[in-house]
Amino acid sequence: MCINYTSKKYLILAFLLMLVKISTAQQDPQFSQNIFNNIAVNPGYAGSNDAICATALHRAQWMGFLGAPATTSLGVEAAIPMLRGGLGLNVTTDKIAQNEFLSLNLSYAYRIQLSSGNLGLGFSVGMLQDGVKGGDYIAQVQTDSEIPGEEKGSGFDLGAGLFYKSEKLYLGLSSTHINQPVIETTTELINMVRHYYLTAGYNYSFNESLVLMPSVFVKNDGRTTSMDLNAIVEYNNRFWGGVTVRPGDAAIVLAGMHLNESLKFGISYDVPTSEVSHAGSLEFMLGYCFKIDYSKVVKGFKNPRLL
Repeated sequence: MCINYTSKKYLILAFLLMLVKISTAQQDPQFSQNIFNNIAVNPGYAGSNDAICATALHRAQWMGFLGAPATTSLGVEAAIPMLRGGLGLNVTTDKIAQNEFLSLNLSYAYRIQLSSGNLGLGFSVGMLQDGVKGGDYIAQVQTDSEIPGEEKGSGFDLGAGLFYKSEKLYLGLSSTHINQPVIETTTELINMVRHYYLTAGYNYSFNESLVLMPSVFVKNDGRTTSMDLNAIVEYNNRFWGGVTVRPGDAAIVLAGMHLNESLKFGISYDVPTSEVSHAGSLEFMLGYCFKIDYSKVVKGFKNPRLL
């Protein structure tokens, strides 16, 4: 097979990514602003804000590499009183060179009052799809039969989780790919392994203007574990900034602001500390959250301040 220089760079990157994937067995896409992305990994989160919330994240990983990972996640969740809980939808795309992964999950959480907060018991059903566009490779020999055409495969996906939230504390425990779905095409076979997640965070108020929000995000696939340790400070209920340490992988700087009572914007930058790559990763977040009074009595808008 004869492939030009550009295609070779794609193949080298794909090979490196394959080695990383084999060594970590972590298949779910990674984000640094996980505090805004709970519905993607925990269906028990649905309805926890007692509002309708939509959050979009986009991550450009290993910037400067041709065909480097680009991941986008859109999550929507809402409290539905007549269902005694909440509903959620999450769509994630993860593109690496000519390979593109898609996940779509619908969630429901039954919510109950517990102590000073509420607990969500949730489950999700969805679809996973993996594909490659081999036609985008430019070969020097146009009749090269070893370059695959467009390949796609899909599988059925299940998840479950618990999410507790009070005014100052949240705690989540969940699992994705419970049924360990298999995605098969004519050229590859992907066995999605079961993942486990633990999330926790707390709001500590120094005064009316300054709030410290430490949190932790742990991901495990049954063999390996990764952890994000976060410390964020919010000022005057509007601006926030902080750092995240992902041991053995990266140090992360985060910042953001509430643009108004319903809209917020965040940004993060990963400084790699591992030997896999010396290129940083940039991530953006946009969130919109508003209340609906189902009794049709207008009570105004509210943006939950627990990030």
